[in-house]
Amino acid sequence: MHNKSLAFWLFLTPVILGLGVVVVIPFIYGFIYSFTDWNGLRANEFLGLQNYINLFQEAEFMNSIWFTTKFAFVAVILLNVFGLGLALIVTRNLKSSNLLRTIFFMPNLIGGLILGFIWQFIFISVFGDIGDLTGIEGFNGWLSTANTGFWGIVILTCWQMAGYIMIIYIAYLENIPKDLIEAAKIDGANGFQRFKNITFPLVAPAFTISMFLTLSMSFKIYDQNLSLTNGGPANQTQMVAMEIVNTAFSDNDMAYAQAKAVIFFLIVSVVALTQVYYNKKREVEM
Repeated sequence: MHNKSLAFWLFLTPVILGLGVVVVIPFIYGFIYSFTDWNGLRANEFLGLQNYINLFQEAEFMNSIWFTTKFAFVAVILLNVFGLGLALIVTRNLKSSNLLRTIFFMPNLIGGLILGFIWQFIFISVFGDIGDLTGIEGFNGWLSTANTGFWGIVILTCWQMAGYIMIIYIAYLENIPKDLIEAAKIDGANGFQRFKNITFPLVAPAFTISMFLTLSMSFKIYDQNLSLTNGGPANQTQMVAMEIVNTAFSDNDMAYAQAKAVIFFLIVSVVALTQVYYNKKREVEM
């Protein structure tokens, strides 16, 4: 650190200042305000741990945590399976490989709000028409129940993010030495054996990165939830981020919302860091 040039610190200073002003200072102030009755303008009374006690007794907040946890668990698994699957497809020296990469990645360029409205139309209008034509009752009433709303958000998220995760896996798949694959083929290893014993261990760092990104993204999802179901029906598909925003701006309870945000931050941090630690350990073992 002492040997860094002046130019290094000149380039680094704006980043540090921006991070401090936008992230660190607001986080510290928010943490302090969570112990008060802050209304967005001023704090008149110090409440201690009362906000934290109240949030653990609030059924709606606990339900949103449970719904978000279920969603994150399913989404992380599916996103990594689809992302790796797409990466394996486009790295097979196909003539249409570059075109397929573009097609698979394009949904990630569409904003979450727009995607939510697009898939809302698909789930309600298109699925409804298919149900009327085929007589299959399962296509009717999508997003009208907590179960279909849950899977609707999962489908939307996987469609949007699978291409992004694919890019991460491609970077590692293309760095696998071709000699290892050729040697395994000569030794008589089939496709599954080559994937299990060569490909999978060598892309282990990609799993660490992808799982961290998908896990943190799944917990923090908001705009897709807002535009697709808006938490309905009866707040049964309301995720934690939306619940916190509603507490702050619909209920006008800023300090209470900030306390929820602190707990949410701790949950996401613990889960994400635990996952990174476990996957890093597996990388060493492999």
